[in-house]
Amino acid sequence: MTEIIGVKFKSSGKVYSFAPGEFNPVEGSFVVVETARGPECGEVAARRHAVPDDSITAPLKPILRLANDEDMQTLEKNKQYMAEAFRVCEERIAARDLPMRLVDVECGFDSNKLIFYFTAESRVDFRELVKDLASAFHVRIELRQIGDRDEAKLLGGLGICGREFCCKGYLSDFQPITIKMAKEQGLALNPTKISGTCGRLMCCLRYESPVYEELLRFTPKVGSTVLLQNDPPVRAYVMEANLITGKLRVKPENAEMPITVDREEVERLQDMSKRMTREDLRRDNNAPARQTPTKPPASSVAAAEQAVAKAKVTEKQKH
Repeated sequence: MTEIIGVKFKSSGKVYSFAPGEFNPVEGSFVVVETARGPECGEVAARRHAVPDDSITAPLKPILRLANDEDMQTLEKNKQYMAEAFRVCEERIAARDLPMRLVDVECGFDSNKLIFYFTAESRVDFRELVKDLASAFHVRIELRQIGDRDEAKLLGGLGICGREFCCKGYLSDFQPITIKMAKEQGLALNPTKISGTCGRLMCCLRYESPVYEELLRFTPKVGSTVLLQNDPPVRAYVMEANLITGKLRVKPENAEMPITVDREEVERLQDMSKRMTREDLRRDNNAPARQTPTKPPASSVAAAEQAVAKAKVTEKQKH
């Protein structure tokens, strides 16, 4: 087991693990840590705790110190510095008429680097813009083009549920979302209903996806054939299936009206990957029963053989 402390550098950013050393800061306090980009000041998101060795990537960067008043003042100065950098960059973008939109600016703790995040429909030649920014701020300049989901995460906002964007509020990483998840949950495949503000499929589609995948494993599909546990058992066609309640609306083969049963009360007859239409069920019901040829009794066969043998003997005597 290894002891770590979780630190995040943005309100909704990813939580990174650091070696606590001799420090034991409380959650919500600020610490200065060593990163690949140099010293950074971040907020403690998880107190000192032990985790398995295979769950971390060694070696861990150390905590340099607990943030003091001077460090907190540096953070405030950096916020003002980033606001000024955002204004200047927007002016230079407009002056050069570049097809890009500035989203956010990030500054290192020691103010030796500025990172500008922007969106654009295609690749943008921003080499002259970098020269303008470098001459204005005299620090290292980096421009990064981001996608729609990253833009929504940086800017934040309210979703159609009325709550803050999940990506802004607590999601640290984006997980792949597919249209299959919407289909499994029985949602209308209307882009305006299943897409977020960013224009991509909503992240919340993934939350209940494992539950629906498990329910689909033992729930008959619409179009499949099941056996009702009656006396005698009756075949039925599945017309509707509610995965959450487990209720099935089925049409028995000898009934005119459909009935509602629980999925525990039926037995699947055919492969779930195959679909059976009402016409198939009606055709099966009207098909004549196949006649199985009957085998004559052994006594009848023996009597016929004796009659043939007697006829042959009689024919020889005549000649």
